[in-house]
Order: sequence, then structure tokens, then C-alpha cells
Amino acid sequence: MNELFEDFAKAHASKNGYLVAQTLSPVPLPHQPHRLRAVWQSTNYHSVKGDIKHFIKSSTSRSKLDNDEVNGWAEVYAAYWNALGEIVAGESGKSTWTKAYEAWRDLTSMLIRGYNNHGFEAWTIPCLYVVGKYLRLFAIKSDEERSRSAGDLSGGAALMQDDFDPELEKQAQLRDCEQHLKRIFTLCLNDRASLEESRKWGIYFVINLLFKTYFKLNSASLSRTILKTLMAYRGDMPPLEMFPKSQRVTFKYYEGVLFFLEENYVQAEKHLTEALLLCHKDAKTNLERILTYLIPCRLLTSHDLPTTAMLKPYPRLQQVFLPLAGCIRRGDLRGFDLALQKEEEYFVKRRIYLTLERGRDIALRNLLRKVFIAGGFDEAKEGEAPVRRTRIPVAEFQAAISMASGGEVIDSDEVECLLANMIYKELMKGYIARERGIVVLSKKGAFPGTGV
Repeated sequence: MNELFEDFAKAHASKNGYLVAQTLSPVPLPHQPHRLRAVWQSTNYHSVKGDIKHFIKSSTSRSKLDNDEVNGWAEVYAAYWNALGEIVAGESGKSTWTKAYEAWRDLTSMLIRGYNNHGFEAWTIPCLYVVGKYLRLFAIKSDEERSRSAGDLSGGAALMQDDFDPELEKQAQLRDCEQHLKRIFTLCLNDRASLEESRKWGIYFVINLLFKTYFKLNSASLSRTILKTLMAYRGDMPPLEMFPKSQRVTFKYYEGVLFFLEENYVQAEKHLTEALLLCHKDAKTNLERILTYLIPCRLLTSHDLPTTAMLKPYPRLQQVFLPLAGCIRRGDLRGFDLALQKEEEYFVKRRIYLTLERGRDIALRNLLRKVFIAGGFDEAKEGEAPVRRTRIPVAEFQAAISMASGGEVIDSDEVECLLANMIYKELMKGYIARERGIVVLSKKGAFPGTGV
């Protein structure tokens, strides 16, 4: 335990928040692989609080911590020592993730109490990062463990619990974790100290943890509540640009995905593009996640189709998006349906299936545009430039749609319905003259976004 509190003393003397946070990590340091077990074995349940208080006082004698702060940190490290006991015991199968989560939850409460009651300074907020990060991870591990245990129960045992909701119980610990993360959020948000000494500098890290938690719980809409609360305090907050780049990337990514799920693709593209530009080129995993949502956005807003060169570093994205992009570009309706069906599981898992379905409208737009261009020009009047034929028989569109649908004959009423939808969605400008069986297209910008 000497080494632990020597690091604590160094951190306190230099006000190094990340170093003090390292002393609360449940993961051993690379150069000290047995540190957790050594800390656990250095004392016992009867002596732990007294020993820790002694170590803190002796190691920080030059820093002169007041008694109140010493007591606060002693409570925190006693809870940390207890959590280490569950983690170490779990390595040999003598404890569970649920017990580890509950012990780590106690540590979280002690740390929050330290800021509220014992005067912990704002430079120590990286401790909140570490404790909050692992609280979420332990909650997920605990829920997985409990789900496996529940699966081992017989049907009769489950029926005995008439108030048992398996779906609610499946993520009970993560739901509990969310409540404690919100306590950290409130702790940071409501700090009234000057910005130089404020806990508000921890706000985006905690918000990102809450985003991850809500998405894991399939309750992404709850993220909007957090954002509304943040907006109410915007005038008292440091600008986002002053926070670490990693926090900005994650925040912009989740903001973009939220807009994406709300079908606001213009705003989604804006935020996802900002995240992409901030992201380091070597962070391929993050870049791939951003592109997974950005590509469908650009498809529906700027019609910017992905290319082989664009997706070269991402073979999985090439596999799922390039066939769709090729079919959209060619106006191949049947091929688009097959490509969407082939990767349906991937698209549903990423929550982009319904959005990509709309790409069929872009494929149809491109097909109709080809018919328009193939129609050539009307005979030019003397002294005037030739103008494209704008009166297209419905039968020509019907033939093209039937061919693009794999040879299936599409009747004229259905074709007229498709054309009407394209006009309504402003993917084609014009009107249908049913009595004459023609579509009258605009002389300028008949197909918006294509230059024709």
C-alpha cells in the first residue's frame, strides 16, 4: 500500500488529477501486474480505515491536507480496498461481477460525498472519470452474469415469480448505474466555483458516459433530457472547443446519431462530419463508427455516394455499402433490394436499415433521370439552343422500372403512384398528365441535385 499512497502524495503535491485517478484504477499498471492483490493483502477489514488514514497523513505530511479532506480520502480508499477484494476474489471464482459492481457503486458514492462534504478540489475530477467508466463496465458485466444465471433457472422456478419482468431485469444493474452517473453529472453541472477551479470541466466526459449508457439500454431518447439540461446552463459552461479532443469527438458523434434517429439527416450529417474531422486518422474504429451513420446521411442529403477509394481502409464498410451505392448509381432497383436484404442484420443492428431503405428513392430518381436523358432533345427552333424533351410518356418510365425490377411487369397505375411520390418528395419536378399518359417535367432542374 506504500506505493499506492506515494503516488497519491505525488499527485496531490503536483495537483495531477490523472495520476491520482490512476491510484483508483481496478486495472493493474503494466509495470506492477500484482498491485491490486498487493494492496488488498496489505491490511484487513478491522484495520483498513486506520491504516489508510495513517498512510495518507504520513505520505502527504508536506502537503498539509486538513483533517476533513484526509477523512474524505480515507473513506474513498477504504471503499476502493473493499472493491479490490471482490475483484481479486473474482479472479479465482470466489466472487461475482454483481458483488464487484455493488462494491464499486459504494466507491462511487464515497467519491461523490468527498466533493460534496470534504472539499475535494476540481483538479481531481479525473477520479470521477475512472470511477464512472468502470461503474458502467461492471454494471454491464453484472447484467450479463445475472442473465446467464436466470437462463439456468427452470421454467417452473421462473413462473413462481409472478411479478418477474425478464426484460426489465436483464439490464437492472445498468439502469441502477445510470442513476449514479446522473449524480456525477449533477455534481459537475451545479458547481458554482469559478471556471478555473470548476468541476464543470468534467461535464462532457460524464455526458458521453450517459450517452453510451442510454444507447446500451435502447433508451437513446433520454439523451435529449441531458442535452436540454446542458443547454439551460450553456452560458455558465466553458465552450466545447476548450475540452479534450477525444471528448468532443464522442459528444459530436452521439449528437449526430441522435439527430439521425430523429430523421433529421441534415443536422446529423453536420455533427457527424464535425466528429469525423476531429477524429485522428489512426483511430480506425472510431472513424468506421462515424462513417456507418455519415454515409446514409450523405446519401439522403447531398447524394454523395461512397466510392472504393473512400472506403479502402474499411473492408467491412466496403462490403455492405458499395453494392448499395453501385445499385443506386445505376438505378438498379432489383439489385438494391437484394443488397439491402443481404446485409439486413448488420443494418438493423446499427439502426440504419430504415434510413437506407430510403436510398431506393434515390435509385429510382437516377433511373428516371436516365430515361429523361435518353429522350434526347426537342427539335430546336431557329436561333435557339436545343431543349431536352420534357414530355415523357408514362409507358417509357414503366418499361424502365419493369426492367430495373428484374423484368417484373409493373402496371401503369403503380408506375404513376411511384412518379407522384417522386414529385411529392421533390426528387423530380413536374406533373403527371393522366389523360394524355405523359409526365411533364420542368425545363430546368427536372431532377434536383443532379445538375439536370
